[in-house]
Amino acid sequence: LPRKGGLRFQVSAALREGRVTATELCQRCLSLIKSTRFLNAYITVAEEAALKQAEESEERYRRGQPLGVLDGIPIAVKDNFNTAGIETTCASNMLKGYISPYNATVVQKLLDQGAVLLGKTNLDEFAMGSGSTDGVFGPVRNPWSYSRQYKEKSVPKSHSEDEESNWVITGGSSGGSAAAVSSFTCFAALGSDTGGSTRNPAAHCGVVGLKPTYGLISRHGLIPLVNSMDVPGILTRCVDDAAVVLGSLAGHDPKDSTTIQDNFKPFELPDLTDVSKLSIGIPKEYHAPGLSSEIVALWSKATDLFKNAGAKVIEVSLPHTRHSIVCYHVLCTAEVASNMARFDGLEYGHRSDMNKSTESMYSATRREGFNDVVRGRILSGNYFLLKQNYENYFIKAQKVRRLIANDFVKVFGSGVDILLTPTTLSDAVPYMEFIKEDNRTRSAQDDILTQAANMAGLPAINVPTGLSGRGLPVGLQFIGRSFQEKQLLTVAKWFEKQVKFPMIQLEMKRHDHGAFQHQKSASFS
Repeated sequence: LPRKGGLRFQVSAALREGRVTATELCQRCLSLIKSTRFLNAYITVAEEAALKQAEESEERYRRGQPLGVLDGIPIAVKDNFNTAGIETTCASNMLKGYISPYNATVVQKLLDQGAVLLGKTNLDEFAMGSGSTDGVFGPVRNPWSYSRQYKEKSVPKSHSEDEESNWVITGGSSGGSAAAVSSFTCFAALGSDTGGSTRNPAAHCGVVGLKPTYGLISRHGLIPLVNSMDVPGILTRCVDDAAVVLGSLAGHDPKDSTTIQDNFKPFELPDLTDVSKLSIGIPKEYHAPGLSSEIVALWSKATDLFKNAGAKVIEVSLPHTRHSIVCYHVLCTAEVASNMARFDGLEYGHRSDMNKSTESMYSATRREGFNDVVRGRILSGNYFLLKQNYENYFIKAQKVRRLIANDFVKVFGSGVDILLTPTTLSDAVPYMEFIKEDNRTRSAQDDILTQAANMAGLPAINVPTGLSGRGLPVGLQFIGRSFQEKQLLTVAKWFEKQVKFPMIQLEMKRHDHGAFQHQKSASFS
């Protein structure tokens, strides 16, 4: 199977020419899902449905009438997108067993293009987190923990302790989708991105993670976290593939009033040969506290790469960046508090047996259904929205958000085309180290370089750039002008070609021992 690059030129071409059939491709992915089950990337695997979709695709190819580039391509979807007939849990007890009556618009669009839906991927509960460690189905393991590159660099204290305690997190909250793409179990996956939830795990898992401009892709059927910032994200193994998937998802949706009205024309990315007309901005505020020296070095190496190729590279300032994480926290929790009100045990999802009164049933349902992280964000959000606090917190945060968005407008107005920043503060940390700090502390640190793009609604992409001293992936982030995805992806593609990120060398000999027997691991339906 082609592992690097090329849905359009390799996989789709192989299907058209009959060198591989859609069913063979689907079976290969399903068997890889089984052999990598210990990664805990999937919550539900829809084996029967996927094979049926693959058969239908095969029939279309036989007739010479494929629906497009994605016909017969195995994909995975984060478990906070509604899928008709397949459980949607948000990795929470609140929605265990919930089957949506409809498909999210993005899922429907992929199915209409003939894509084969393998299953639903793991996440932090209700997508609140930056490690994919806080869902009820247990943490996701980063495939790079089992790569030759990492094993050669990590020195185990003792052999037995080695892999069981040394595995690293995927980042989050779309960790399952990032791990699925990184471990070759699917060719593309959907994530969601509210403060970095697609780009962060993409950086840690060595894949491409695209957060499109707010309003370019429909949110209908994506279970909301923060309506004013949520965007469906795209995870693939190369930039070209992200453009292919974007082409089939973007455009107006009558079911989502925040989508653009204009028609979106899918594009093929040109091969950029001359970058001399480009102006790349390096925001000085992104030299954040806690940024590892390795990432700083990689960032300046990338800067030199553009300079030496003739691009204009200038240091720019986004002065309100330092307020953005606090501002994000206030707005995020306030919208979470509002969105989570729908889970009351009346219409869908978990319902408590407590029946003394409607009030007691509500509170017991929410206590049993939500984890501490979700409950904590609901409480903070409601505090910020109290009558006496509303002006001081929520309204003030909205004003700061406008200043942050204006910083970007000014920089792009000054002639800068693209901003280049780090995506994460460091490479992926071992799980045992990650859980020493609570979710709130972690999220505040991990979202610091990514959430400003969500607040300003701008497109941003993580491009895998190199390996750290520990043999783990490190990515850099490109932020573009609003709705200028073509320019953003073209520059990202040029950069990807220059850096030649190494392919993961997975070594998975001894992991069929059911590392997750105590949890519901990927269930095959």
